[in-house]
Amino acid sequence: MRLDLTMLVIVFSAITFVGSSSADSAASDRFATLALDCVHQEYPNHISHSMQNDADVAPPRELTPAFYGCLDWHSSVHGHWLLARLARQYPQSEYAQPARKALAQSLTREHLLAESVYVSAKGRRSFERPYGIAWLLQLVTELEEWDDDEARHWRANIAPLEAAMVDRLVSWLPDLTYPVRSGTHSQTAFALGLALDWARVTGDEAAEGLIAERAQTLYGADTGCPIHYEPSGADFLSPCLAEADLLRRVLSPSAFSSWLTGFLAIPETGDWLPTATVSDRSDPHLVHLDGLNLSRAWMLEGIASALPDEDPRIGVIRATANTHRIVGLEGVSPEHYAGSHWLGSFATYLVTRRGIADGSDAQSR
Repeated sequence: MRLDLTMLVIVFSAITFVGSSSADSAASDRFATLALDCVHQEYPNHISHSMQNDADVAPPRELTPAFYGCLDWHSSVHGHWLLARLARQYPQSEYAQPARKALAQSLTREHLLAESVYVSAKGRRSFERPYGIAWLLQLVTELEEWDDDEARHWRANIAPLEAAMVDRLVSWLPDLTYPVRSGTHSQTAFALGLALDWARVTGDEAAEGLIAERAQTLYGADTGCPIHYEPSGADFLSPCLAEADLLRRVLSPSAFSSWLTGFLAIPETGDWLPTATVSDRSDPHLVHLDGLNLSRAWMLEGIASALPDEDPRIGVIRATANTHRIVGLEGVSPEHYAGSHWLGSFATYLVTRRGIADGSDAQSR
């Protein structure tokens, strides 16, 4: 009897996934170290800073005193999210207390009020929109769900910055005539997915309704996504998979299955969607492809989780996710700051199944 090759891959993927929890726990030490090494490392620094006069010239630690490390603002934000996520998930780990100390140093009332003033200043209407806003809301979500006195204190401190960023997001979305289908920071699908998770966890029904409506209006009629054209040379997000990962949050399983059939040509057997190859991990744009492998893995897992149990594509989707997971995690290294300042966050989002396992993607069905 000849076993189908795809079935062998699927079985191996399932075995690998079941045995991955202990390995992921060990890997979290490495991810936490990457964040601890950079959240308060001010330089090198790549700032997106709009100036109105000479008074606006200042070092990063004065401009944004909570989030000035990890090369840029959004990476600093999700570096702090990484520390909160892992300290919450693994409270007895060796890095839990250093992570708490780093969070306490950054998330003070004074620092976060200064951040709120900064983002609300003239000329910064589009500051970190939408990518940085999405990660800020992910940090808020983590603090919201963390049953811990210190975390509740940080949650209260971050509220003014949260309000400023949410105001920027909800005032922009009605004016967004077309989605941004890039594979980098400007992409709207990824950001809307994280923002929707935040709205559901915090109970902001108005924001949830707006985001869900925008998702369906901007993407609901899409068909035939050309995933065979991906990736572009500097992608860290898949335009096609991120869109599907967003729509699975707003459609019922049966509706999502039907929509996905028209949107992506996913085989029921065989190989699908090869991993991205990274030629130079010291290059800040080429190393984006390591992040693409990681984000593809979590998006594929999210897509599979939202399909009806009997959907025949699930096996291939999960096998493809597992392949991307293995290759992506191999690229998470402290060797080059071009990748080490941010890839740990992507790896943590993947291995802790954020947006899938703990209900932050729960749908109102």
